[in-house]
Amino acid sequence: MRPDQPAADGYADRMVDTPPGASLPSSPPAPADPAAVVAPQMPVRSKGWRFLVLGSVALFIAACAGYMVFKLNQSLGLEALLIGLAAAVLPVPVLVACFLWLDRYEPEPLKYLIFCFAWGAFVSTAAALTVNEFAADRFADWGLPSALTGVLVAPFIEELTKALGPILLLVFRRREWSGITDGLVYCGLSAVGFAMVENILYLGGYGYAAGADRYGPATGTQQVIAIFIVRILLFGFAHPLFTSMTGVGLGIAARTADRRVRVFAPVAGLLLAMMLHGTWNLLPTLTQATGQAVIMLYGFLGVMVPIFFGTVGLAVWLRAWEGRLTERTLPDYVRAGWLSPPEVAALSSLGRRHAARSWARRVAGDAGVKAMRGYQFAATRLALLRDGTLRGLDRKPADQARTAREEWELLQAISAYRSFFVGRDPQAPVGVWDGSQYHLRFPDGSQRVVAAPDEPVVPIPVVLAAPPPVGYAPPGWPGLRPAAPWPPGHP
Repeated sequence: MRPDQPAADGYADRMVDTPPGASLPSSPPAPADPAAVVAPQMPVRSKGWRFLVLGSVALFIAACAGYMVFKLNQSLGLEALLIGLAAAVLPVPVLVACFLWLDRYEPEPLKYLIFCFAWGAFVSTAAALTVNEFAADRFADWGLPSALTGVLVAPFIEELTKALGPILLLVFRRREWSGITDGLVYCGLSAVGFAMVENILYLGGYGYAAGADRYGPATGTQQVIAIFIVRILLFGFAHPLFTSMTGVGLGIAARTADRRVRVFAPVAGLLLAMMLHGTWNLLPTLTQATGQAVIMLYGFLGVMVPIFFGTVGLAVWLRAWEGRLTERTLPDYVRAGWLSPPEVAALSSLGRRHAARSWARRVAGDAGVKAMRGYQFAATRLALLRDGTLRGLDRKPADQARTAREEWELLQAISAYRSFFVGRDPQAPVGVWDGSQYHLRFPDGSQRVVAAPDEPVVPIPVVLAAPPPVGYAPPGWPGLRPAAPWPPGHP
C-alpha cells in the first residue's frame, strides 16, 4: 500500500494464515539507535491521579448514594428495596456492554466510565428525586394533577443532572474526548445508572410493595414481572436514548475549534433530550386522560422507534469513524518514517486489528499480543491528536506545547511497542522502511529496494529507519528531515 492510498480488503485476514515457521529469535533485531540495545520494556502510561479531587468527588457521590439508599428504604421497605434492586440490576450489564462495544477503538479510562455511571445512579437521582417531590407538592397545593410533574419538571431536571457529570468531564478533561462516540458512551452510562436506580423505585415500590400490601407476596412478584417486561424489556432504551442527544452535542463541542459551536451544540443537544423525554412522559398521560391507547401506540411506533434506530445507526457509523481516521491522518507519520504503510492499513478496522493481534501472537507470543494492543491504542490516540491539531483545537501556546509533548510520548510508546514483534516473522525478509520505499535483505545476503505495493500482505514486517529526533514535524512543518535509507548498525 502506498502512503497516500487506503488498504484493499482481505490482506489482514490472509496474514494470519501464514505458517508458523521456525522458532522465534532470542531477541528482536537491533534498533536504529545503537544506544537503545536494551531489553524492551512495556511503556507505562502516566496515571496522573489527583487524589484530593478524586477523593472529594468520591465522597460526594458516596453521600448521594447513602441518601438514595435511605430514601428508597424509607419509601419501599427493605424487602421491596432488595427485590427491586435485584430486578433493576439485570439489564445493566447488557446496556453497559453495548456502550463499551461502541468504545472499542479507543477505550476511555475506566475511572471516567465509573464516574459517569455513578453520577447518573446517585447524584442525578438524588437531585431529581428532591426536585420532583418538591414540584409534586407544589402542584398538589395549587390543585393541579401530579402528572404535570412528569411532563413539565422531570424531563428538565433529570436530563440536566444526567448530563452534568459528562459536562464536568468535558470541561476538566476535554482531551479525553475524541468525538461524538465518547459523548454517547459517557452520557449513555450516566443514563443507564439513572435508569437502574429509578427502576428500583418502580419495580420495588409500584411493583412488589404495592402488590404485596394488597394481595400478598405472590401478587407482588407478578407485578414485578409485569413491570419488568413493560418498563425494561420494551422501553429500557428510553433514558439512554434521551441523554444520547446531549452526548451528540457534547461530542461535537469537543472536536470543534469554533467557540459558538462549543456552546450551541451542547445546549441544542440538551434541549432535544428534554423535549424527547417530555414527549415520552406525555404519551401515557394523554392516553390515561383520553382513554385512547392508540396515542401511546402511535407515539411509540411513529416517533420513538424511528429515533431509536436512527441513533443506533449513527452510533454504529461513528464506531468506525475512529478506524477510518487513522487512514486519513497517520500517513503523515508514514512519510516521515515513523510508521510503515501496512501498519496504517492494519489499524483501519476492528477485523484488521484482530488479525494483527493474531499475527503478533504467532510471532511473539502473549507479550506480542499485549504489545500489539498497546500499540493499537497509542496509534489511535496519535491519530486523534493529529486530527485535533489539524482542526485547530489547541489555541493557547500551553495547549500546543502539551500536544507536542503528548505526540512525542505517543511516538516513543509506539516505537517501544513495535520492538516486541517487529522483525520477528520468519516468513518475511528483513526489511527497513525509510518513509518512501522498502530496503529488503534476503537470506543470501542480497539487498533490494522495493516500492510500497498497492496492497500490503502483513501488518508490521519491517524495521523503521532511524526515527526523527525531538522536534519532529509532519511534511511541510519546520524541522522535518529525510529518513536514512538503512539504519546504522542494522545487521
